[in-house]
Order: sequence, then structure tokens, then C-alpha cells
Amino acid sequence: MGKDWKGAKDFVGLEEVTKVEFLVMLFAEALGTFLLVLIGCASCITWNTDSPPTVVHIAFTFGLAVASLAHVLGPVSGCHVNPAVSVGLLVSGNCSFLKALCYIVCQCCGAIAGSAVLKVLIPTEITARGLGATNLGASITDGQGIFMEAIVTFLLVLVVHAVTDPKRTDTRGWAPLAIGLAISVSHMAAVPVTGSSMNPARTLGPAVILGEWKNLWVYWVGPLLGAFVAGAVYKMAFRRKKEDDEASYDF
Repeated sequence: MGKDWKGAKDFVGLEEVTKVEFLVMLFAEALGTFLLVLIGCASCITWNTDSPPTVVHIAFTFGLAVASLAHVLGPVSGCHVNPAVSVGLLVSGNCSFLKALCYIVCQCCGAIAGSAVLKVLIPTEITARGLGATNLGASITDGQGIFMEAIVTFLLVLVVHAVTDPKRTDTRGWAPLAIGLAISVSHMAAVPVTGSSMNPARTLGPAVILGEWKNLWVYWVGPLLGAFVAGAVYKMAFRRKKEDDEASYDF
């Protein structure tokens, strides 16, 4: 009975979120997602119609942005900066329910703020061409979009688990690079299909500022589904033993 109570208590995480230090973690998540959306979406904007941003350009911008943020914010909050990552870590037992919920709220707020600031920084005639919003490619159905988003997010969350696993000493020091590369290669594959969100907050930000809600649900269902499966797969198949240490980018 005592063990079950402790497990339920750890899952909810009430004690964790009532600490003063948790406010710093929430700020780190909001700031990280703010910067990710601002910088990442800026790379998607077409300044010259004769020379739009390439897939490689966008892929490396997002990948390097996350890798940079992981170095700074990883030891502070784990640098999830993505609701899908928080959900994946919740499923695998590496993040409490209340912590994941609070993180997701802050991530969404940070993403919306990032898009708002980007809109202010870019001339109106340029933002009229887009604000880095993700859209399904030509002839891509909702089902195909969900499946693609689930696959690339599955890869991302699986990599996050591997490089933050306290039992994996071989990956120590490589977390930011590994995660950044996973994001980059996923963008190279998925940008023509879905715009490669992999991050519901990243899609929510531009959607709110532009007031365009079409297919927004695809970019929540797909990544969250992929994250859920990745968290479950890693917990059941790839992690050797249950660890009490919470996964983070602290290396």
C-alpha cells in the first residue's frame, strides 16, 4: 500500500511543483520555446520570392536552435520546449503529471509570444507571405499528415530518452547534438509533407497570431501520438531498469 501511494504521489508530482525553484523551470520552458519559435519560424519566412528558404536551411535552423537551447536550459528545466517531449517523458515515468501540464502551458505561451514578437519585427508585406506556420503539403490528407508527424516525433522523443537515460553513459555529453540532429533530419524528410512541426506549441504560436486554425488539430494529434508511443516503447523495451533520476539534459 505504501509503495502504491508513493508511486501515485510521484506520478502527480504535487510536492515538486510547489517548490519555489519550479518557477525558474517554468520560466526556462517559456523562454526556450519563445526563442525556438522566434528563430525557427524566422528561417521559414520568404523574403525574396525568387529565392525562398530551402528545406536544409529550415532544418538546420531548428536543429541548431534546440541544440543551443539544450546547452543553456537543459540543466535548469530539462529543455523540453515541446509539449510532445513532455508527454513522452510523462508516459515513460520521467516527468510528473503536474509538471508536464505546467510545462505545456508555459511552452504554448512562449510559442505565442515568440510568434507575436516575430510579427512585430518583420515588415507587414513580408509577414503577409507567412509567419512560419505549418501546413499540409499539396494533396496530403489529414491522415497522412498525422502519420508523418507521429513518425518524426517518435524519433525525436526516442532520442531524447536515450540521451537522457541515467544508465546510458555512452551518450553523456552528446545530448544537445543528438537531439539537434534528430530534429534536422526529421525536418529534411517531413517539411514537404507537413512542414515538420514535431511540436504542437511551435504550430500553435503562428496559428494564434495569424488567426488560421485549419489543420491545427493534426499538429497536436500526430506529435502527441508519436510521443506517447515513443515513451511507452522506451520504457518497456529499451530501458534496462527503472531509474528514480528524472531525465534531463544535465550532463
